[in-house]
Order: sequence, then structure tokens, then C-alpha cells
Amino acid sequence: MRLAEDISAAFTGAHKEVLMRQLIIISLLFIHFSSLSAELSERACPAWPATHLEKETRQLTAQLAQWDTAYHQSGISPVEDSVYDNLRQKQSFWLQCAGRVLPAPAIPRAEDAISVHPVSHTGLNKMKDKQAVADWMKGRKNLWVQPKIDGVAVTLIYRYGHLAALLSRGDGEKGQSWTAKAALIPAIPLTIPDLAPQLVLQGELYLKMTGHQQSADGGVNARSKVAGAMLRTSASDILNQLGIFIWSWPDGPLSMSSHLGKLSQFGFPVVSQYTLPVKSVDEVAKWRDTWFLRPLPFATDGVVIRQEEEPAGKYWKNKPATWAVAWKYPPVRQLTEVAGITTTIGRSGKVTIILNLKSLRLDDKWVNKVNVGSINRFRNWDVLPGDQVAITLAGQGIPRLDEVVWRVSERTGLQLPDPQQYNALSCFTPEPGCAQQFLSRLVWLSGPEALDMAGFGGATWQKLLDARPADSLVSWLDITEKEMAAVPGIGVKQAQKLMAQISLTREKDFRHWLSAMGFPTFALKFAERQHSWNQLKAMTSLEWEATAGIGKTRANQIFEFIHHPQVMAIAGALRQAHLPAFQ
Repeated sequence: MRLAEDISAAFTGAHKEVLMRQLIIISLLFIHFSSLSAELSERACPAWPATHLEKETRQLTAQLAQWDTAYHQSGISPVEDSVYDNLRQKQSFWLQCAGRVLPAPAIPRAEDAISVHPVSHTGLNKMKDKQAVADWMKGRKNLWVQPKIDGVAVTLIYRYGHLAALLSRGDGEKGQSWTAKAALIPAIPLTIPDLAPQLVLQGELYLKMTGHQQSADGGVNARSKVAGAMLRTSASDILNQLGIFIWSWPDGPLSMSSHLGKLSQFGFPVVSQYTLPVKSVDEVAKWRDTWFLRPLPFATDGVVIRQEEEPAGKYWKNKPATWAVAWKYPPVRQLTEVAGITTTIGRSGKVTIILNLKSLRLDDKWVNKVNVGSINRFRNWDVLPGDQVAITLAGQGIPRLDEVVWRVSERTGLQLPDPQQYNALSCFTPEPGCAQQFLSRLVWLSGPEALDMAGFGGATWQKLLDARPADSLVSWLDITEKEMAAVPGIGVKQAQKLMAQISLTREKDFRHWLSAMGFPTFALKFAERQHSWNQLKAMTSLEWEATAGIGKTRANQIFEFIHHPQVMAIAGALRQAHLPAFQ
């Protein structure tokens, strides 16, 4: 996870800013290089010449630097953490492919720029699924679950009951002092009823919300707003809207109930409302789902499961804790690479662009392609193979292109079909350039809205076309069982089933055959009243306009369809095949 959220870049001197940015880079490298070896074992290096790889890596590095500058200097997060993390990992991977490793800069020694945390901030191991959570919980007792607040981590230091310091998380060992801003945040008590020489609390500054529903609203950039308010040298109105969730009290009361009770007395009541005992992974899952769906006063990105017993604060290190773990929500969107681009042409002539993706998992779905729509929409996206794209799940779990996050520098245009060549009256035969639309017509013909031929999907039609080239949309009517069984990939048993379906089509009524031919669907219920093809042919555009109660344009479309030469040829072929619907 990105650590920039926890370190202030708004220093009074340029020297301090440089030092802190170096510290941030060290933290990022520590996280991302830790997973690089596993990444290398699963991925292949790009099949690019060395000069191309160098160029793309240089461009990606420059983009990451721009985002870092925006985040660290202005508190603006141009991209989500998951997107940033993915691209930072890709940069490291490409450098490794080129035989280079980004050197880690020396740790700066600048005690005046940062303050030391009395107790180190620990990280959280992320559990990949419910089973991993169950495995971690096994053998542990006195467990509690909390929402994982999406905010900015801080340390509060009280001395003899008075707030002495408010520190950013920083690198976990040291952070920037934000003490001056504490008085502007009403949620932070400046005094507490405890006169201990030093009392340390760790928590999350968050943006207060009303009825925020994580499943519907997402993160709404809440963390960036908090970070921006804390990074500014001047006071921000957002400070009045901040809350704080205390998730750790190093060396605090041993029992969680006492721990929560005292925090409420100190003026931190939110934590006791959202820290609940759990005994099973099902209980954890229930609260995870509940907090994902239920309106809450803050943004969240998962849950934290922690045990009551913790080691003394002096043993805490800047690394994942052993006494607490996180189980995050499925990412709202994920980053992947465009592996290729294909086009499809539907039965009505609509040209659609499909992005083939390097497989990714969204929620419980594996996604390897996404529909971007028409050629014009595709051109507006300006996306090519090699680009990094963010994919989300839209309604009913349909993958959707959300953003082109990063583009390769070498951008060669693709040869695409001319959409002007295709329409509702093109490609009734598989002539050159018509293979896709003709196949789409066959798939529709055998579908539930037309002849409903079980077993005749796109793959079956393609096998037939490869083995027995067609010259008509209905040339399959005269195929024999022997010819069907000889088609590669079909065989005797399947051939018998397919021939039975063909036999059934002969008894289909006039309406179903009209639909199979591609008759305009908006007028089917009026066309079937004519009972025969000859009656349809005899009708004029004006009669269609009056009969169907439609406009002139649609009436002309019907007339043009009926009198199109290839449609007339199909109707003639059906009559010669002695189909009852065309006698």
C-alpha cells in the first residue's frame, strides 16, 4: 500500500521537502520489491527490442514521478492506490527485465525534519480470502473485528493529560509533526482524564460522512481530501470535518472492554461502536458484508481482525503485526494490460471493438475481455495493445473499461473494418469481408428468438462453414447425416442430434422463419398476420405504415428488406425446400 498518505510534504524549507520525498521513495521500494520475485515467476518480460523497453520504462518512470509530485506536494491523488501500486510494480518488473534494479537511496539523517514515534507503527498482512482469515484465526482467542478506515494514519502523544504531539505515520519509525493542526480538528481532544507521563495512541484521521455506503459510493477520494488538508500550510475547512478512529493503544489496558471504555472516556467514542467480539470467520464475514453495504460515517476498504493480547509497545516494529490482519474488500477496479484488439460484426451490421486483456480477477469473476462499443468510441478511448487499463464491474457483473491509465509510447494505428460497408441488408452470403456478419446471422437464426436449434452455437456453425462452405443463409437445410458426421469435431452422435434439430425447423411457423431471416423485429407481430411471403411482397410502404402504425422510415425499411435480392433468394430457397411456412 502507498505510504505517501502518511507523510507530510508541506515543509517550510526545500531541503526538508527533498529529504522527506527520499524517505517516501525508500518506503515504496521496500514494499514493492518484496513482491517482485513472485511477480517475475508468473510473468513473461515484454517481447520488445531493448530500445523499446528502455523507452517505455522511461515514460512510465516519468509518469510515476508526476503522480508522486502531485501527491506529496499538493495532497492530490491523481490515481487510486491500487492503480499506483500496480504501475510501480510494473516499473520494477521492467527494470528487472532490462537487467537493472532501481537503487535505494541512502536514508537521510535529518532529525530536525521529522519526529520519532514513541512506538513504531506496524503494518497489516492482507488476507486474500475467507479461508486465509480462518487459518489465521485458528488457535487464537479473544478476537475482535473493526472496519478498516480509509484515512490517514497518525500518532497522538499525551503527556500528563495534555496533547503533546500529533505525528504523521511517515515511514512507521518517524513522521512529520502536525501538532499545530490538532487544535483545528474538533475530533481530537486536547486534554484527556489521564495523568500518565506519556500515553501513546495510534489511529486514523478520516473524513466524516453521512450515510456513506461503501458498496455504492466507493472511496469518494476521502483519503486524499484528508491528506490534502493536513499537507497544506494554511488552515482548511476540511479540518472541521475530520474524525479520528483509535485502532491501537500500545501498553494500554489488557482487556478490550476496559480499553474501549477508557477511550470513550478520553473522547474517542467511535472506536467502541465499531469494535466487536468475534469467534468465527463467519462472524467476521458477516460484519465485513454488513459494513460494506450499510451506511457508515466514514469510508472503509475492508475489516481488521485483531486479538486482545498484544506485545509491549517497545517490541513493536515497522513491519506487519502478528496480532492483527486485514481482510480488504474486493477492489472496485483493477489494472491490467491490453493484450490485443478484435472486432465483431453483428447480424445487423454493427461493428463492435473488443479489448482482449491479460486475465484479471474482479470480485468472483475472471475477466479477459471487455466490450468498448463502436469504432468511434474506441477511437475516443485511444487505447492500443500494451496500454494499461482500469476495469470495473458494471451492473449485473459486466466488465467495463473505466480508464486508460497509462499508454505505451509507440502507437501504431490498427486496420479496422469500415462501418459504412455493413448494415441490416449486408452479408446474407459469406462473400469476402462478410464472414463475421454472416456467422452472426446464423447464430441468430438458430437462437431462441428464431428457430431455437439446440446445439447450434457459434462454434458449431463455424465447424460447418469450415467443412462445407455455404452459399446461402439456409443452405444447411439440405445437409445429410453422413455429411454432418464427417464434419471435423462433430462425430456420429452429435450429428444425429443436430440433424434432429434441422428436421424440427421444417415445422416452424411463418413468424419464426421471418425472424430467422432477419425480418425487422419491430414489425414481426404485424408481418405474421399476412400468413404468406407473397402477401408480404404485395404490400406497399404506405400499407406497412398504416398497418403497423409506424413512421415512414421504418415502413421503408420493411419494404426494402422484403424486396432485397438476397432476401428474395432465401425465400425462394425455402419455398423450393417445401417448407410449410413458405407454401
